[in-house]
Amino acid sequence: MRRPFWRLGPVWGALFVLGVLCPGQAEPSVESAQAAVLGAVHFLRERVSVQGSYGWSYSLDLTDRRGEGEMTPTQGWVQPPGTPSVGMAFLRAYRATGEAELWDATVETARALVQTQLLSGGWHYRIEFDPSERREWLYRVDHGSNAPAVGLPRRANRTVFDDDTTTSALRFLIAVDRQAQGRLEEVQEAVRYGLRRLMDAQYPNGAWPQVYHGEVWDPQEHPRRKARIPQEWPREYPRGVDYWKFYTLNDHVMRNIIETLLLAYEAYGEPAYWEALLRGAEFLLDAQLPDPQAGWAQQYNFQMEPAWARRFEPPAVAAAESVGVAEVLLRLYRRTGDERYRQAVGRAVEWLRRSQLPNGRWARFYELGTNRPLYFTRDYQLTYSDTDLPTHYSFQGSYGVARLIRDFEALSRPEERPAEGSSSSGEEIARLAEEASRIIAAQDEQGRWITKGRLEMRTFVRHLGTLARYIEAVQRRDRLKAQEE
Repeated sequence: MRRPFWRLGPVWGALFVLGVLCPGQAEPSVESAQAAVLGAVHFLRERVSVQGSYGWSYSLDLTDRRGEGEMTPTQGWVQPPGTPSVGMAFLRAYRATGEAELWDATVETARALVQTQLLSGGWHYRIEFDPSERREWLYRVDHGSNAPAVGLPRRANRTVFDDDTTTSALRFLIAVDRQAQGRLEEVQEAVRYGLRRLMDAQYPNGAWPQVYHGEVWDPQEHPRRKARIPQEWPREYPRGVDYWKFYTLNDHVMRNIIETLLLAYEAYGEPAYWEALLRGAEFLLDAQLPDPQAGWAQQYNFQMEPAWARRFEPPAVAAAESVGVAEVLLRLYRRTGDERYRQAVGRAVEWLRRSQLPNGRWARFYELGTNRPLYFTRDYQLTYSDTDLPTHYSFQGSYGVARLIRDFEALSRPEERPAEGSSSSGEEIARLAEEASRIIAAQDEQGRWITKGRLEMRTFVRHLGTLARYIEAVQRRDRLKAQEE
């Protein structure tokens, strides 16, 4: 069990008391923020971690463990805010504090991902550490470079791109490899292998599927072609369709992949990563639907028509995914100056402006051809009414549309764009100090933050990030003051 704050040692204990508990203090001390970070990480490593892996949510007695589904005591979860998200929070905290324990925690979590990388190159949502249960998974470290999948479950070698699962793991490992300057050979090997298989998973037309089992794609079956809106599409959900093979934008699959490849190119300078992401961008240009509905669908069949996925994801123009595609195209436009990217975003922005609902939000789905908002009833019947919606899915929202429009408009008047980090350091530190004070005050003696009676990794990740930013901001201010003096 983790030591309470007063047993962290005489120096840390005194600093915590002086830095947090003194009434009337304007801002918490850096030392108290660091003590809170160390307390939280101590608790996570000693009580929650499964060989460096983490899930989403835990009961206080740690008997109920969950990701998007239930976990056993020998499992972790990759899909954010699981293992890579927690590991990245550790790394950010280490960069802010330089504390050796935080680097140890970071490496421990990176190794959990190395141990559960599949032969297909990526990760499933769920990762397993029990030796007997691992036999049902094709983990690279257990099977070398090849292994038969005969008799194993379909999940055994399923690289999942959905929900930023594999891509978040790769970005975290890239960050660890860069921080370690290549000295962690097992991490660097996992990164190189994962990126190579990520490129193998790309269809010849530049797209990616939702999941990948290690297939080799036939170029003749996946030629480049422009997206089209079919004259008719099935109004009833077609069962038995392997939609996870479709060209997938849903849950920002391609945006996350392209951004991961861009990070990899910036880290390693490999031309293959740049070429793969540009092929992905070409697919996004091809996948833009024709005017006047110049957005993007969640997924496309092999004829480049919007297609069904799950029973509440119909063929439609999708607002959230259109914003995600437009964001990555804007980023590539700023990087390359390719005018086609800006023009594609401009067409999408015009469609989004026309599609805003009277309540100021946007529908998730717009009907092909008519642009009428599409919804589902609680028993999953397609409807134009939003009065009986299922509660597990977002059918209306802001989806970042207003931010996208601001960013796009700023391209034509760059002089009005605020410089990055242009807010005054005093205001920023005051805001962070207020947040840090609340976070430190909410932490219990075990180093926990309890959210509605549970331990939520999303809360730990957010709080560790805020504390790290606060520590960095105060240290930066103090360095500037010292230089001025």
